[in-house]
Amino acid sequence: MSRGHSHGPAAAERDQRWLAAALAVILAFMAAELVVGILSHSLALITDAGHMLTDAASLAVALVAARLVRRPAAGAYTYGFTRVDALSAQANGITLVLLACWFTVSAVRRLIEPSATAGGPVLAVALVGVAVNLLAVWLASRADRTGLNVRGAVAHLMSDLWAFLATALAGGVILLTGWHRADAIAALVVAGLMVYAGIGLIRAAGRIFLEAAPAGTDPSDIGRAMAAVPGVREVHDLHVWDLGAGAAALSAHLVVEDSFDCHQVAHGVRGVLADYHQIGHATLQADHRHTDQPLVTDDCARHGPGYLSDDVH
Repeated sequence: MSRGHSHGPAAAERDQRWLAAALAVILAFMAAELVVGILSHSLALITDAGHMLTDAASLAVALVAARLVRRPAAGAYTYGFTRVDALSAQANGITLVLLACWFTVSAVRRLIEPSATAGGPVLAVALVGVAVNLLAVWLASRADRTGLNVRGAVAHLMSDLWAFLATALAGGVILLTGWHRADAIAALVVAGLMVYAGIGLIRAAGRIFLEAAPAGTDPSDIGRAMAAVPGVREVHDLHVWDLGAGAAALSAHLVVEDSFDCHQVAHGVRGVLADYHQIGHATLQADHRHTDQPLVTDDCARHGPGYLSDDVH
């Protein structure tokens, strides 16, 4: 997975236009769906409208974050604003879960005491919603998805697509059989999808805040690759973490063979990190090993994961 930073200003503006178009489509349909849901007494449609509100919020925040994360580092913000998308994604995920809890309570009440629901309008609006969500997903997918915000917005739209399919099924059941509890069951399905999407966003943001390695990255593989660079005797105090917005950072201590130049070896390690692991931000301390310095096998318990070159084994 690429984590480069070649996304220029022109591409950023183009991304914002795609996200703005998707946001306009969602807002227009959300308003219409809410009105029809109230008039037809459909909890499933009202629940879908609430879900679409979080979709709209995620797209709006993605637009704001797209501007902030590209601001250069300055002052106290030495890493810039790349974690803005994790902050907003976490808030978005929490909102999804809270809304899902409210909709679940309402749906259970409807199951116990069902109310008459107009199946025809529910089915019609849900089918239109499927088409609208397909259009919104296509628009949002045209934007760069290396950031958590845009990925989260697309995931929300996809879960909303499944929710509309469930609502359409409920509308069809009501229309054909008159079984009004189908509306509440569809609302429960939508709430379940909201919880799934919300927890996924919270977990992804949590990985960034806990400075875990980027998803799909194995620090052990990176450490062994660094130790395999000619001139590297030991690698220890290795740390890899996700900065957010598709950016990763690394720091490590390199012990270099006496016959090699520390600067050249560090340059070679940076090349391996950039070319094979897409890590462009690496802070390396490179030193020659002193006679009284323990090998990493003795020292790694105090300095984190460590690796030896094949020559030392």
